Amino acid sequence: MTQHTRPRHHTTDLSAEVVLGVDTHKDVHAAAVVTSTGALLDSRTFPTTREGYCQLLSWARSFGQLQRAGVECTGSYGAALTRYLLSEGLTVTEVNQPDKAVRRRRGKTDAIDAAAAAHAVLSGRATAAAKTTNGPVETIRLFKMAKTSAVKYRSQAINQLKAILVAADPTLRESLAGLSNPKLIRRCSELSPGEGPGPEAAARHTLRLLARRILHLTDEISDLTKRITAAIGVCAPKLLDIYGVGPDTAAALLTAAGDNPQRMGSEASFAALCGASPVEASSGKTQRRRLNRGGDRQANSALYTIVLARMRWDTRTRAYIERRVCEGKTRREAIRCLKRYVAREIYQAIVTFRPSMNKPRSAA
Repeated sequence: MTQHTRPRHHTTDLSAEVVLGVDTHKDVHAAAVVTSTGALLDSRTFPTTREGYCQLLSWARSFGQLQRAGVECTGSYGAALTRYLLSEGLTVTEVNQPDKAVRRRRGKTDAIDAAAAAHAVLSGRATAAAKTTNGPVETIRLFKMAKTSAVKYRSQAINQLKAILVAADPTLRESLAGLSNPKLIRRCSELSPGEGPGPEAAARHTLRLLARRILHLTDEISDLTKRITAAIGVCAPKLLDIYGVGPDTAAALLTAAGDNPQRMGSEASFAALCGASPVEASSGKTQRRRLNRGGDRQANSALYTIVLARMRWDTRTRAYIERRVCEGKTRREAIRCLKRYVAREIYQAIVTFRPSMNKPRSAA
């Protein structure tokens, strides 16, 4: 059921442009429609269902010509609505949450936030095009999320297994001493379950359970790595050919760019998105730039990993670092410069997406 929150008189000029703003939530979305001059026409709430999305769009179009929409949280609560609006031909802009100072002055309700989203698009304060999340990059993001948790819990299980061996019965501990991790885990998985209520039996049973869990997670990680690599080959086949780029770093960088990388406009925008662009930090007689501490931190970490790999194995990269240090830059500043260069190279590989992958699709 839709809910009328702030009734307004219906505009009589259906040819006039209107802008939609949406404050997204888990169960309902608050929507507001404003005119091209910023006047609020109406605001309502709609359920987060397929039918609710249809009702929201029909309601918004009843006020005039609707071409633009500002949506909060397009990567989470507003992802499905964003896909639907894009499939209907609207231009969707990602809107950040309202400024805290403005919120203190005006108060906060869902209707106010929805109207603020529309005003942000109208005024030009919000300009970032929303990610489409309907192509192979979204597939990569989901696989990478599952792999990250699997790696985390496998490491935890390995640490627990070794902690048990430290305090285990000497006979059991000595029978497993000197083995490499793969052989140790395989041997523990083949232990016979202990019998009896004592600690020795409990240790053998626990080692067996942890080892089998580790093996299962290892198979899961291998499968996800193959799926991630295959998805990267579909959308950005040249990315893995770049020196130092692996499936995990490529996945983080592609996730930051999204399924529609053309929304960034230039490689400088991509560098800023990854937190690899220099930021002016000059004052008075001091003229300097500092590291960018903003942007997508996972993408920034991926760039750093690539740079570290090149610094270790690539002679040209080591020569570059030495030259910049001799010029007076610190090692951190030299690495920041390298991250910027790598971001440029990555961007060129990413924007070779096939055009068909950037066309909006209907929401699931």
